[in-house]
Amino acid sequence: MIEFRLPSLGADMDEGTLLEWKVKPGDRVEKGQVIAIVDTAKAAIDVECWQEGTVHRLIAEPGQKMPVGTVMALLLEPGETVPAEAATATPHTGSNESREVSSGSGALREVGAGGTAPPPAPEAGERRRISPAARKRAAELGVAVEKLIGSGPQGAVTLEDVEKAAARPAPAAPPGDRFLAMRQTIAAAMSRSKREIPHYYVSEDIPLARMLAWLQETNAQRPMTERLLPAAVLLKAVARALANYPELNGHYRDGAFQPAQAVHLGVAISLRAGGLIAPAILDAGAKPLTKLMQELADLVRRTRAGSLKSAELSAATITVTNLGDQGSHGVFGVITPPQVALVGFGRIAERPWAENGGLKALPVVTASLSADHRVSDGHRGALFLRELSDLLQQPEELAR
Repeated sequence: MIEFRLPSLGADMDEGTLLEWKVKPGDRVEKGQVIAIVDTAKAAIDVECWQEGTVHRLIAEPGQKMPVGTVMALLLEPGETVPAEAATATPHTGSNESREVSSGSGALREVGAGGTAPPPAPEAGERRRISPAARKRAAELGVAVEKLIGSGPQGAVTLEDVEKAAARPAPAAPPGDRFLAMRQTIAAAMSRSKREIPHYYVSEDIPLARMLAWLQETNAQRPMTERLLPAAVLLKAVARALANYPELNGHYRDGAFQPAQAVHLGVAISLRAGGLIAPAILDAGAKPLTKLMQELADLVRRTRAGSLKSAELSAATITVTNLGDQGSHGVFGVITPPQVALVGFGRIAERPWAENGGLKALPVVTASLSADHRVSDGHRGALFLRELSDLLQQPEELAR
């Protein structure tokens, strides 16, 4: 029997609220399949299952708030049958209103504590239905889908239901509650980081004339929809440079550093309502630049639409933050625990640049590294930034 538990979707998550199950008892699930939607302080997240099996029992109920690690469902492993003790055990639902027993044929049914049969388990048609367009719009408008009464077929929530709900005055909860909750979770994670991680900081000014010229030439040969942004090239350079500095890519857990086998780049993305989330581009070092650009654009869009997957929030091995759009010269960020490093980029702008005894104006970016002194030191950090600078002078190599 597999216990499906509420996963941690980042160091700043302590609990979550189940919004919706995407499966029902008897459904087969595959690795990577989204089986639930969970609301955190920051966003509603599609939670994936990383084991194959068959849904035996859904324990958590929509609307239920629970701490990380709570058993939400039980799954049967491939080929597993329902054990007798499980068939007669009292389900861990947080209430004593029902228990599960085996019928003579081995099939399961629900009976009440007093021996009377409660309503049968919900069928697929009785579960909350909502169109993809309505779900996306609800995420954009911050509408809690689980509280809506659907007007569509079989109670399905329609796009019109969502927009009507958004147009109504906010109920009891003040609009600022979610933002306040997000600030509290960010504050808790960053306080932990500054309390537990001995940070050190190094920075490097990197000329980008060659990179921008190459980018202009490359984009001139591409359709508008396939053009590259400087941010994608910077991310690719970070991922490539980490190959020689594995001590910056991984996690510090249980008193020791655990290097990662791949570079999962967490990208800090600001939300329109305030706050930020840093979902990851998985295995960024192995992806061609064009593919990385596509995934970056998709990640930004889905982050702001509220449709991230759990793996994207829990897998980051290092974070990159870019405050260039906000006009900052540079940024020295706070490491997201249990990661051990954060790379920051400021605004790309023309600055005076001395070279070969001459002075000229060049586009320059300030790259910074915040790193964990328990794992690396400033010497290695400075070498990493130097390699990052060298890679950005050869942008055509990053495209491969």
